[in-house]
Order: sequence, then C-alpha cells, then structure tokens
Amino acid sequence: MASTSGIAKLQFTPSEDDRYEIIAYLGEGQFALVYKARDRIEDRIVAMKKIKMGGRDEARLGLNRSAIREIKIMQELHHVNVVALLDVITTGPNVTLILDFMDFDLDTVIRDGGIVLTPANVKAYSIMTLRGVAYLHRNWILHRDLKPDNLLLNVKGDLKITDFGLAKPFGTPTRQFTSQVVTRWYRAPELLFGAIRYGPAIDVWAIGCIIAEMLQRAPIFPGESDLEQFSKITQVLGSPTDATWKNFRLLAYAIPVKELAGVPLEQILRAVPMDMLDVIRNCLLYDPLRRCSCEEALRMPAFTTKKPFASHPSLLPVPASVRARIQNDGKADGKRKVEPRVDLTGDRSVKKAAR
Repeated sequence: MASTSGIAKLQFTPSEDDRYEIIAYLGEGQFALVYKARDRIEDRIVAMKKIKMGGRDEARLGLNRSAIREIKIMQELHHVNVVALLDVITTGPNVTLILDFMDFDLDTVIRDGGIVLTPANVKAYSIMTLRGVAYLHRNWILHRDLKPDNLLLNVKGDLKITDFGLAKPFGTPTRQFTSQVVTRWYRAPELLFGAIRYGPAIDVWAIGCIIAEMLQRAPIFPGESDLEQFSKITQVLGSPTDATWKNFRLLAYAIPVKELAGVPLEQILRAVPMDMLDVIRNCLLYDPLRRCSCEEALRMPAFTTKKPFASHPSLLPVPASVRARIQNDGKADGKRKVEPRVDLTGDRSVKKAAR
C-alpha cells in the first residue's frame, strides 16, 4: 500500500483484509461504491466508500484527482455535524475511504408517508444542517452539493453532512469555478445563469430548498431542465429585477424574463409557522449578496425564541424500515456467516444491496 501525495497526514491501513470486514453492499453512485463494514480494531461499524477511477489516464497514473481533493478537504474537517474521515486505504490506483456509518438519510425521512414531520422536527434537522454548513464556511469550504440525500442520520438523531466530492475551498476574489454544481432542484439562480464566481450563498440557497421540502414533503423547485428550473423559481419568487438582484443580466446565461409577480410563500407552504417562512425567505433571495449566512439563520427567532422549539435529537423519527433492518442485523450478529470477499482492488462488485 502506498501513501498518496498531498494526504500524508492520514494514517494508511496496511490492508483492508486485516482490519475491515465487509458486512453488506449499500449502494452505488456515479463516483463510488459504498459498503457497510466492521472495524475489527476499534470494534465499530463503518462505511467504506470505494472511489471509482475516472478514466484511463487516472488508472495509468495510479492517481484519482477527485479522490485526493475530497480527502484533502475531509481530513481537515472535525465537527459533530460533518461525517468524519476515519481512514484511507490505497491499493495501487484504487482509493477507499473509511467514514462514519450512518443508518439512513434525510430523503428517506421526507419520502416516508408513515412519518409525521412536525415543525419542531424540521427545526432540529435545520439547526444541525446550518451548524454543519456554518462550520464548513468558517473554514472556507463550499460543499456545492447539499440535498436531502447528502444529509445522513442515525437512530440517535444525529445529522451529518456527507459527500465532499464537489466541495472546494473559496475565498480568493479572482478564483473561478464551474457553474455545473449542485443537484438541479437545489441549484441557486446565479448557477443557473452561469456564474463562475460565487460563494457560500449557493449552499444557503440549497438549505432553503431543503427546509421547504421538509415542510411540504416535496421539492419546492422540481425542474427537469435548467430552463424549467428557473421557471419554477420565478413562479414562486416572481421574476428577478434590478432591484431584487443587481447586475444579474451580466451573467453568461442570463435570459430575458417575463414579468411575474410570484406567489407568497404562505400560500405554497400552508400551515407553516411564520418564523420558519422567514428563514426560507432569507435563504431564497435572488441576490446572493442579500441572502442570510448560516450563522445569521441560526440567530433567527425560529431557532432561538419562537415555539415550538427544536426537537431533541433522541425524539426525531426513525423510518420503520430502518428499525426493522437494524433489528434484523442485531439478530444476525450472533450467528453471522463469513461473507464472501468483495473485491475492493478491481472492478468486480456486488450490484444488489444486501439489506
């Protein structure tokens, strides 16, 4: 096993065979395969994220640049609401990250019709998200892909932000980024218009979308294309003007917009307390310079003085399917068979989740 340039601060495990026992395949994304595993040394459950090689050049050079960028960022992050990078395994060009294991994600909670999400629950999830993202921003990191799927939860009610594959440092005034970041439904209008210089406000917009989604149990701006996405935004917020978003017409992909008045949020998010509507409004301002910061949002009445107060994490709901899975895992623990080896060094992988 070899250390990788630029990430020498981390301890590299000699072999996953020696330390990590694969328990189950959890899923596959565009850039990684994820497994549930047991750390034999620490006697704890962890997540193993095997990064896929980006192409022939990466395989030939034995280097995965996106993985190195993700590791370099994650190794500096230590916060209760951010998934921790516990270890790194390198096998030739292959990189596997060992991370905190979490039981489910916020998207699972939102989609579960058997769960009643109270305003107090939503406040608790919102506070933990805002605290985690505020920490990232204080440390000059943009997440750039906040969405319910990337907010992980456990049965104790802890929420942790995950997936730093698109994260980038910010703070240099002349630094340019790509506008093709953030899943479309949570993408800020400046990104839709092609902005290449942006900051923490893009994450704040995404948080506003997530809070609204928790309250109405459906995405607030579910566009199927960038054009439709902007149309969905204008239907709610009205069309931008020079008064609400200075100089937006100078952005690369800015388009002429019809004058629309929009719809008051209270008509869309019915029965939602006004204090929570105020949070969403301040996150979903057109002008990124006028959007609240995460720190400012945390100081708003919704999270400080207005009842109902946020639920204690231990009182947050757990999907019945997750409880059943955990119970089954517990029963199987005492009589577990040796699992077939999963090849983490090549291209072979299980394709169905063992849950």
